Amino acid sequence: MADSERILLGRIVAAHGIRGDVLVRTYTGAADAIGSYGPLSDADGRRTFKLRVLRVTTKGVVARLDGISDRNGAEAITGTDLYVARAQLPAAEEGSFYHADLIGLAAVAPDGTDIGRVVSVHNFGAGDLLEIALGGSRRTELVPFTAQFVLEVDLARRIAVVELPIPADDEGETPPTTD
Repeated sequence: MADSERILLGRIVAAHGIRGDVLVRTYTGAADAIGSYGPLSDADGRRTFKLRVLRVTTKGVVARLDGISDRNGAEAITGTDLYVARAQLPAAEEGSFYHADLIGLAAVAPDGTDIGRVVSVHNFGAGDLLEIALGGSRRTELVPFTAQFVLEVDLARRIAVVELPIPADDEGETPPTTD
């Protein structure tokens, strides 16, 4: 299955206890939802895991995986990313997007000028940021994924219309605006 056909839902970050339970960092809206997508696969698709959520903690989800019955088995799969087939996901709600849909979009200015390409989506706790690789440059720019900066997302045309934030000058000061 191609990477574009799979969505990363979580990562096994640690063994938990002696019975083979694992701690999973989830990338789902509700942490315990990771158990509702059916079997998950590893990065290369060779192994599948049926995951049962036991409880949600502040560090992640404690889960049990079929076929893992002791701490050694749990430790052996620590660091494994867990994917689901894109077809198993519900359609995104109006105005919402899966990060995987945004990555690879052409970023264009409101006048149609090419800016670059969306290479990643980050969230450091204050909302989603699009990382845009600027065309003709090795630089990237982080743009808040808000209506103020991302004016339109057209998945059919594979573009995002983006208003870049005003850059700071060398001293870190934002230049004054002129009206």
